[in-house]
Amino acid sequence: MLANTPDTSAQTGALGSDVQKPATFRHELVEFIAGQLPSWRDRADRPQTSAEATLTSQLCAHLNGASRHSAGWDILQFRVEEPDERYKGRKIDLVPSPCDTIISVEGRRHTEFDTILPIECKRLPTPAAKDRDEREYVISRYSSTGGIQRFKEGNHGSTHTFAAMIGYIQEETAIFWNIRVAEWIANLAGVEPGWTTQDLLLPDRNDATGRLAVFRSSHRRSNALPEIELRHLWIEMN
Repeated sequence: MLANTPDTSAQTGALGSDVQKPATFRHELVEFIAGQLPSWRDRADRPQTSAEATLTSQLCAHLNGASRHSAGWDILQFRVEEPDERYKGRKIDLVPSPCDTIISVEGRRHTEFDTILPIECKRLPTPAAKDRDEREYVISRYSSTGGIQRFKEGNHGSTHTFAAMIGYIQEETAIFWNIRVAEWIANLAGVEPGWTTQDLLLPDRNDATGRLAVFRSSHRRSNALPEIELRHLWIEMN
């Protein structure tokens, strides 16, 4: 009977105590994700696919399992296609959020409903189509779907000053795409409003064994937003 059922209402929806994290927490989080990319790619049980949305969904599932079994990272959950915090009609490809706790970083409290780090995912090369721009990792002439473009214009991550991009390299190598992306940005500098050579990617590290390359970049933004720093994680899938 209901009268004999223990009262569990006090626990319903309860979060754990606040977890205070240093300013470097987001950088450490990017390193955790980067370290998991080769393991995710090489999983024997991962269904092979080339579709961006499916790859990101697979990566999300892997990161949820990996964080749950990694000391210090079990306070996180990962989700796909989350609404941007300011522009709800726009979707962020991949976001980590707190799991059953509140995480405070630099005085900002994050609950399970908040994004700790917005992550944009792109295929390299961009799939060929009449409405697709080969430069889509950087910018698109047809829409506001360019990866770096979204952050520069504040369409993604306008409430953040640090974000990440994941590049699924399906042809060629990270060295090849580093040269190609640099050419695209150099050609935009001084021609396309708001673009300068400051937007170029700088090498951070290259893991030849894991076939993973990490770059960093810094971008001025429109609408009086502060600069945003990006980390680029490129994983060779081929």
